[in-house]
Amino acid sequence: MAREDDPVELGVQLLARLEDAELSLPDVIDRIETVSTHPETTRAILETAERRGHIRRDGETVTPVSGRFLSFDSEVISRKGDFECRRCGASISTGYFMQLEAGEHGPFGSSCIRKVTGRE
Repeated sequence: MAREDDPVELGVQLLARLEDAELSLPDVIDRIETVSTHPETTRAILETAERRGHIRRDGETVTPVSGRFLSFDSEVISRKGDFECRRCGASISTGYFMQLEAGEHGPFGSSCIRKVTGRE
């Protein structure tokens, strides 16, 4: 099990759970930037996810291949509070958090959690 403060492992687990059929590389980076905006970390997340077989890359196209989607019933929890969305930076009163093996990832607003997971 990875340490909870390991951004590479958290990012890899995020990419392993995407529901999109395929994404552009900028869309994948948009999701990775919810974990880290550091270029070396972004590259490490992409390379590790590809090496482990979670994604396939063909130029600017990324295809998730795991087929193991995040369950909104058991792996996404919501909390009331005063939060800032990790994706868009908006102030939110309900935060949605992904429960991944590498740790909790969030908070996200209601539309951003769907975007990050590939439900929208």
